[in-house]
Amino acid sequence: MAGDGRGRSGRLIGVEVDPAALTGGRPFLEAEREIAMQDMIAADNHFLPAGGEGAYRLRISIAERKLVLDIMDAGGGPVARHILSFKPLSRVIRDYFLICETYQSAEGTMSPARFEAIDMGRRGIHNEGATLLRERLQGKVDMDFDTARRLFTLVCALGWRDRREA
Repeated sequence: MAGDGRGRSGRLIGVEVDPAALTGGRPFLEAEREIAMQDMIAADNHFLPAGGEGAYRLRISIAERKLVLDIMDAGGGPVARHILSFKPLSRVIRDYFLICETYQSAEGTMSPARFEAIDMGRRGIHNEGATLLRERLQGKVDMDFDTARRLFTLVCALGWRDRREA
């Protein structure tokens, strides 16, 4: 689990993705996941469960084809568990994978303007996924947009495995 235990109220200090759910990921997705985990705790994030205060740790996993977010306090004690269906996220995750694959295959093979257009599309879909996550967690967890974007990246890491097994 990443994190050093320091932090102010409403902040993630540790993030873990269930390693069993990550088997056989794509290299670009693995790199994105690692960066998202590091940035999520290193950056100025805001993550506050309803009625909470303090610093938190987050464990992300899949159970029965559902997204599971286990929120713990700084010491690892349970705070909340949120279980979300992948179904509302599936279209955005699928679109994100398609454009990421296009982005990866296009890198270095096309004009900078075309490559930039693909990258803008990728960022737009990523933003859509972050917005959807914030909406799905409304009233349960308050988080800033950048934290939601990083969380969407981690959900995609799990969604890739889920997509392969579907």
